[in-house]
Amino acid sequence: MKIPVNLPLGSYDVTVERGVLKKAGEILNLNRRVLIVTDSGVPKEYSEAIAAQCKAPFIKTVPMGEESKSLSVFGELCEAMLEHGFDRSDCVVAVGGGVVGDLAGFAAASYMRGIDFYNVPTTVLSQVDSSVGGKTAVNFGKIKNVIGAFYQPKAVLIDPDTLETLSQRHFSNGLAEAVKMSLTFDGKLFELFEKADAHENIEEIIIRSVKSKAAVVEQDEKEAGLRKVLNFGHTMGHAIESAEEMGKLYHGECVSLGMLPMCSEKARERLEAVLKKLGLPTEYHGDMEKLVFAASHDKKFSGEKVTVITVPEIGAFETEEWSTDKLFRLMKEFFA
Repeated sequence: MKIPVNLPLGSYDVTVERGVLKKAGEILNLNRRVLIVTDSGVPKEYSEAIAAQCKAPFIKTVPMGEESKSLSVFGELCEAMLEHGFDRSDCVVAVGGGVVGDLAGFAAASYMRGIDFYNVPTTVLSQVDSSVGGKTAVNFGKIKNVIGAFYQPKAVLIDPDTLETLSQRHFSNGLAEAVKMSLTFDGKLFELFEKADAHENIEEIIIRSVKSKAAVVEQDEKEAGLRKVLNFGHTMGHAIESAEEMGKLYHGECVSLGMLPMCSEKARERLEAVLKKLGLPTEYHGDMEKLVFAASHDKKFSGEKVTVITVPEIGAFETEEWSTDKLFRLMKEFFA
């Protein structure tokens, strides 16, 4: 299935198809120099399958984990392109999860002021969310995604077969972003999580999530309005992620926790049941001072105010402006 993302500048398709990894050369323009960025946790056969279809492939494998989303590793990618003589007619392909996509996308956005970028996500989280929409970034000063750019890919290839090598924890971690989409936009998808098995319905989950995100990005590419809804659960979630040691809690696990305080009591009760069913956390007992400090450095803050998304009922959302004091107070009351 092809899901179009229609934008004023740079529309592209998201292809969701089992086995599409081996047909990448039929869809992507790989008849040039190609920097394939992957990480040590991604099976080598995925990047090698792409490389076999390229005219001049160069594979760069970065260490697995959030630590690779750094300016130093970003510099390594740019240095590799310089060494191999990349020019503006060449491209970057990300093969991996959200870390690889964010990092490789930012390198593509920056090298020679922008070269073509393709995303081939291989985790649930990146397939249902981060590979679509053009957000690229690295972390800096222990703050997530604080340096980056909006830079849309030329195409996204999603092969659900790549999910078969994931551990259950990584599989569940990615589903948190699909749950987020269902809470705010797609009540029927939330019912699927309640009533059906996620593994058996993963293609439908991916397709419904991507369609919802594409519809939002088409209306608000650079987060001036509606796209802020995609941050549901992320203000507190990013704070938890920044407050904890890198890798102790995965991104989706932090988002799961961040969504809970922002739901009505009735919606929260159903959300808790779904999170437990999926093996995602529903309680957090970390250091509240670290949590508040991390939240106060979130790029979504504007002075003493912050825009928050709440869910009054499943499949609906409200946008509210809170004082930072109100947000911090809720965080302390809910998680203490």
